[in-house]
Amino acid sequence: MRLFTALDPSPEVHDSLCRLLDRLRPTAGLRWSRPENLHLTLKFIGEYPEPQLPALRAALSSVAFSPLEVRVAVVGFFPNPRAPRVFWVGIQASAELAQLAAQIDRTLEPLGIALETRPYSPHLTLARIQDRTPLQTLHQTLETLGPVDCGAFTADRFYLYESRPAPGGSIYTRIGEFPCSP
Repeated sequence: MRLFTALDPSPEVHDSLCRLLDRLRPTAGLRWSRPENLHLTLKFIGEYPEPQLPALRAALSSVAFSPLEVRVAVVGFFPNPRAPRVFWVGIQASAELAQLAAQIDRTLEPLGIALETRPYSPHLTLARIQDRTPLQTLHQTLETLGPVDCGAFTADRFYLYESRPAPGGSIYTRIGEFPCSP
């Protein structure tokens, strides 16, 4: 099974993200994220044996954190606007968000899950971009919109998700919930 951990935006932030997607979707032929798949990845686990899922859940249950304030604002492109592969909306949060991602990373290493080698770059993927997809209308629309701010939410839990490939994009299913420390 293919797994990852993530934060989910609040319903209000999710609605704001959906309105942004509705506005931008007609501007470019991209592989746009399904609204139900919008999340903030903390740790991509990858393929993991289902029989070992109880050990993974137990490890994630040991992660201690306090509620985090997360603002969803500012759009951008990975790796850059000239040769983009991913269109995203960024995250503004305290250092505790990166610390939570790092703690999950360290907690899962003894289970044989490789440590992340890249710096943590919190974002929500809005779309994936194929080579040579025209983006001029998208860029013009972004200029017209001005600064993007989809709001803020308090993250008091994170989730374990399973990702299953499907026609039209992966389907994500929550298979675990891990609340913050009391």
